[in-house]
Amino acid sequence: MATVVLLGTLDTKGREYAFLRERLLEQGVDVLVVDAGVGEPVGLWPDVANTELAGDAAELWEAHDRGDAVTAMGEGAARVVKRLHEEGRLDGILALGGSGGSSIAAAAMRELPVGVPKLIVSTVGSGDTRPYVGASDVSMTYSVVDIAGVNSISARIMANAAGAIAGMVKAQVPALEAKPLIGATMFGVTTPCVTRARERLEELGYEVLVFHATGTGGQSMEALAKGGYLAGVLDVTTTELADDLVGGVLSAGPERLGAAGALGLPQVVSLGALDMVNFGPRETVPERFEGRNLYVHNPTITLMRTTPDECRELGRRIGTKLSAAKGPTALFVPLKGVSMIAVEGGPFYDAEADAALLEGLRETLGAHVERHDLDVDINDESFALALADRLHELIQEAK
Repeated sequence: MATVVLLGTLDTKGREYAFLRERLLEQGVDVLVVDAGVGEPVGLWPDVANTELAGDAAELWEAHDRGDAVTAMGEGAARVVKRLHEEGRLDGILALGGSGGSSIAAAAMRELPVGVPKLIVSTVGSGDTRPYVGASDVSMTYSVVDIAGVNSISARIMANAAGAIAGMVKAQVPALEAKPLIGATMFGVTTPCVTRARERLEELGYEVLVFHATGTGGQSMEALAKGGYLAGVLDVTTTELADDLVGGVLSAGPERLGAAGALGLPQVVSLGALDMVNFGPRETVPERFEGRNLYVHNPTITLMRTTPDECRELGRRIGTKLSAAKGPTALFVPLKGVSMIAVEGGPFYDAEADAALLEGLRETLGAHVERHDLDVDINDESFALALADRLHELIQEAK
């Protein structure tokens, strides 16, 4: 029988967790309760006490420092649930709480492998969940009402959550043919390129995981690389670096484009969508960018063309990162446009900015890094095939 771990602060939410435990048992799963509170449990006795998460739980309670308590219990919960999974005692994990309880639960869940069912019922589930979910597959559902007792609304929400996690741990994944995995990055404006490259790699015997380069997409791909899942990386769309440099909303952080190189994985990299920085609706674009070349992609996304100075710095950063790679690395440069809208006649066509990008690359790209300049735009079929074929060759050579 599958086991669901219930992780929560039993000193403040014990009665709610007791209700949740009963709903899970009705679903035909085993339940293991882990106490992440610092006070005495109320309404439900745990299978794993809070002292296993933090030996000084009582001292944390007496100190009345909520921040320290949440941090300590989050670190302890991460350690304990990871151990439970390694021991085969955790098939899925469920938690409920406000911002503090959600922080503790999320810290623990992010330590579990991709694919392990993870669900949080949270009062912050309808807001910005990125600080909780990060680049993991944690699911969050909005609690609608505060988690303060069992009432006609909260009972329905909690029963739904119990049914959801029970269904997840019972779900069977059909057997798939084992193939080497490739991580690829894509944006709407690089879709034709990545789609054709993916098709070519599939013809060559790979399974291609495509990540939308929205900040968390790049982080997710690199997390899988660090987890040992990937045989190679097709990093066509490095646009997240532009958001990190300029202050857009889709940054993957300054470490982006470093994982594959540090791990020595074969990687083929391009300059996809470095012509743009991403913002939300037009009215959310910071005032300091008024007067820039702005393009309303849709009602919720506004794009801003990168300047020559920004492009030069992006070239420098990419050259530096690729020069530090420990494994086989190839850079492919599309000389006639790095995105669908940066080609001649497009709204983001800017020959000066494109030239500056190449200047930045020349300044920092080491001579040992393989570079291919193709006189086509990034979405030309010949470009996509060249990317895919070279990555296949690098992977074969690495073997």
